[in-house]
Amino acid sequence: MQRPGINMEFLREKETATSLQQLLDAAFQHHYAIAAWKNTGREVINVVIDLSEQYKDPVDPELETLKPGFLVSPFLNESNHLAYLVKADVHFQGKNGHELNAIPRPDFQDDEAGERFLDKLPEKKQAVLPKYFNIDHDNLKDSTEKDFKDLIQLAIDRIRLGEIQKVVPSRRETIDLHEDFNLASAFMELTRQYPEAFISFFSIPDKGTWMGASPEILIEINEQGIFRTSAVAGTQLWHPEEDLSSVAWTQKEIEEQALVSRYIINNFKKIRLREFEEYGPKTIRAGNLVHLRTDFTVNIRDVNFPQLGTVMLKLLHPTSAVCGMPKDSSAEFLRKHENYDREFYSGYLGPVNIENRTGLYVNLRCARLLDKKAFLYSGAGITLDSNPEKEWHETLIKNQTMMEILRAGE
Repeated sequence: MQRPGINMEFLREKETATSLQQLLDAAFQHHYAIAAWKNTGREVINVVIDLSEQYKDPVDPELETLKPGFLVSPFLNESNHLAYLVKADVHFQGKNGHELNAIPRPDFQDDEAGERFLDKLPEKKQAVLPKYFNIDHDNLKDSTEKDFKDLIQLAIDRIRLGEIQKVVPSRRETIDLHEDFNLASAFMELTRQYPEAFISFFSIPDKGTWMGASPEILIEINEQGIFRTSAVAGTQLWHPEEDLSSVAWTQKEIEEQALVSRYIINNFKKIRLREFEEYGPKTIRAGNLVHLRTDFTVNIRDVNFPQLGTVMLKLLHPTSAVCGMPKDSSAEFLRKHENYDREFYSGYLGPVNIENRTGLYVNLRCARLLDKKAFLYSGAGITLDSNPEKEWHETLIKNQTMMEILRAGE
């Protein structure tokens, strides 16, 4: 089957740039899978659209061989590490949501399919509500304050018994979207509110539509062959007048972050990898919050380990920052007691093999969009020193910025 694309000659004839809203409208109207993102520290917005229906078929995330696209995986991915790929059949790029230009893909053969897609772009904003918003969802009630505090206390009790060392219970809450909610506008507002986070949304027919702003990189491989992962833990409300270097952290938060760092180092040891650099921990800002982060880097070429990205992806996910330690015991605790399906929350997502780079992030500070409603998700890392009241409050402040954006009109 030929892969659709766009040739250079046709692009030169298509002089006018398109907008994020036009791309959304066209994708939703014709039931194409679509994804958009802005990388950390960069101004460029990328949009890819899959013109086939191959996104329905899960893929094995072998990062070195995957076609260019946007990869997403659920939190608990037990089917041979399968994920979903929104292929970059067409790729648009620009520094704002109103002037996105098509990027030529010389490896594609079916030029006419890409040209037909450009011809489908609506000239005027339609803001079509995607039918994917209305996919079936469970009928379980959201966690109440008492429910979540009871879950935290249960986790502390299990830690005290030695069954687990750390666990990260989460909760979901449903909010009403503003009657004038606009996905393109909300995405752009996220880029403004979270300048240093990975901003993304994806919409896959029959899988759902998600939007988020993640501070936590899972796997990154840049064009120089440098592998990077990070350990992120600890959360405080950020005060604009406060310098990041002066933020004070409690012993509980420092130890929680150290557990996540040790988790990464232990996975390096499993594959006998000793040649890595460690930087941190340091305080980082993500929207209205600050966290502790330690970065780890490896030169893939120097260690002669071309499959390092894939190997570490399968070892790390789900990380101790969103699941717990030991991984299997904490995952089983969450499966039994969280009482809802996280789906893509705390899974991973991001571009693969786009412009010789791959960057997968943990899907945090995110929302699943439904018809006139949205699910918001937040979790808290529980150790022996945790306090249920404080952990409940942490989930409230984690959802604050996203809730304000989703409840705002266009």
